[in-house]
Amino acid sequence: MSLIQKLGASIREHQLIARGDTLVVGVSGGPDSLTLLHALKILAPEFDLKLYVAHLNHQLRGEASDADEQFVSQLARAWGLQLASARWDVRAYAAENGLSIEHAARNLRYQFLMGVANQVHAKAIAVAHNADDQVETILLHFLRGAGLSGLRGMAFKSELQIADGRWQDDSSSTVTRRPSLALIRPLLDITRAEIEAYCLENNLQPRTDETNLDTTILRNRLRHEVIPYLEKINPNLRAVLRDSARSIADDYDYVHQNVLGIFDRMAGPLDDGFIFDRKWFRALPVNLQRGVLREAVSRLRRLKNIGYHHIENARRVAAEKDAGAEATLPQGLLLVVGYDDFMIGEHLPLPDTPLLLHGKEIVLKVGDEILLEESDWGVRVSESGNAESGRWSVLFDAERISGNLVLRTRRAGERFAPRGMKGKHKSLHEFMIDEKIPRHLREFIPILADDEKILWVVGYRADERARVTDATKNILRLEFFKNLE
Repeated sequence: MSLIQKLGASIREHQLIARGDTLVVGVSGGPDSLTLLHALKILAPEFDLKLYVAHLNHQLRGEASDADEQFVSQLARAWGLQLASARWDVRAYAAENGLSIEHAARNLRYQFLMGVANQVHAKAIAVAHNADDQVETILLHFLRGAGLSGLRGMAFKSELQIADGRWQDDSSSTVTRRPSLALIRPLLDITRAEIEAYCLENNLQPRTDETNLDTTILRNRLRHEVIPYLEKINPNLRAVLRDSARSIADDYDYVHQNVLGIFDRMAGPLDDGFIFDRKWFRALPVNLQRGVLREAVSRLRRLKNIGYHHIENARRVAAEKDAGAEATLPQGLLLVVGYDDFMIGEHLPLPDTPLLLHGKEIVLKVGDEILLEESDWGVRVSESGNAESGRWSVLFDAERISGNLVLRTRRAGERFAPRGMKGKHKSLHEFMIDEKIPRHLREFIPILADDEKILWVVGYRADERARVTDATKNILRLEFFKNLE
């Protein structure tokens, strides 16, 4: 089967384009993109395609980069194709954003291609990744510790989206977050050897990028040193890796569809994050637990490759640790464990109120004045009947307090008798819902209790059973105060 036939078969099998589409083709001038453009030009009548050539001068190789730009411009003119080109300073962008040159070039290249596609109302962008690029990508992801998502390699068709000024190849989720463009890789089943032969047969004279020989770049080292060595052990290495990637892609799709269904049932929205039921989460197999966490990070940060150790540490914290435990996630995200749930978000909002952030019990005695850990608030206990109750101060009948006076966080199944309800009891869980206390704060609200009962949900309601009456002889005053030092 000829390269043209294989290309047409891939387009049809993977439904890469529809008849009548406008297609932007990224062309660097090298053999891969030159072959792609030439072959698509031949296939254009069959698929009724309108082709646009797009070339970005990265300004990384001085005169050689300018010569590449001129070559592509002349080629487009000679072949009767419209051209969009631009010059962007990749080095400056990399320095400003703390990125490697390779990462910066990739970001800008896809931003440029998307911009061209939007201008010409194209539905898809074609790039020239080939079968050997796929092998290198799989090995790169393996060396970096990727899971199924990375080991499946590149997809024939995925989506490109721009978020916060950055592009994303969104091949990991079927959820559409905003309008997107299809990114297609028609040459993904065609080897570099086939491409080089095609250039010779059709008298194509591609440009050469000498940086592809620089083995200080990991991909180039894999291409020129590692893969040839591994082929001495297994001459069919490339085919084996590509077949493995296809199998892994099928496994990933099955797992990810399960993850999406579970995520949509489990995840409750927060202002800048999600909240999850710990009982449901603990019941999941470990691989689905990781999948749910990856999906949360992906949705909040639109990240494609998330390190195993970040996810596994967060998974263990969410499943095993006590309320108040935390785990850091990429790009400023935080996982915080509650009693029966956990939250993932960015700087989960904490109000300027008394909170017990570490869940430690504090035994209180008359005369105590204690500052809460990692808080601007403190609590004092006194015998006084001269002040009225308020949001942050409450009076109690001292003789109706049993045993120790303790400040702590809530416990499962607790009930109390809120003042104003004529002695009727209510579960603490229902009370917090009725008071519209945010779920991510419920585990940190201070609860004043004695050995038998809740006395005060601090800042909300005291219990009826220890209230001051006309028969009260000794009054105990609890007051929270702001530490202004």
